[in-house]
Amino acid sequence: MTTALANTAQRNAQRVTSRKCDASGHLVFDREDWVTHAQCRGKDPDALFVRGAEQRKAAAICRSCPVLTECRADALDNKVEFGVWGGLTERQRRAVLRKNPHVTDWAEHLAAGGEVVGL
Repeated sequence: MTTALANTAQRNAQRVTSRKCDASGHLVFDREDWVTHAQCRGKDPDALFVRGAEQRKAAAICRSCPVLTECRADALDNKVEFGVWGGLTERQRRAVLRKNPHVTDWAEHLAAGGEVVGL
C-alpha cells in the first residue's frame, strides 16, 4: 500500500470513529473523540482567532483535517461566533446559518451529505 493510500485509510478510519448514533438512531458526534484527531490540535490557538485576510490562511489549516465535518457541525450547531472552525470564517458561518434556517442539526445534516447553502 502506498503512503498516500495508507494516509487516506487512516483518515477515513478516524472519521468513522467519531460518528455514532444515539438510542433513537440519530447520528451524533462525540466531541471528546473528534477533537483529539483535529489537524489544529497542538497548534497555536491564536492562529485560528485572527481577523481579515489572516482568516483565509487559518482556514487553510482545516483543508486536510480528518474531522473537518465534525468541527464544522459543532461550530454551526453551537453558533460559535469567533475564530475559524471547520474551515469556515466567522463571516462564512454567519452566512451559512442565515441562509439555512431549516437546518436544526448540523451534525446530522452534514453527515448525511446535506448541502451547505451560502458558501
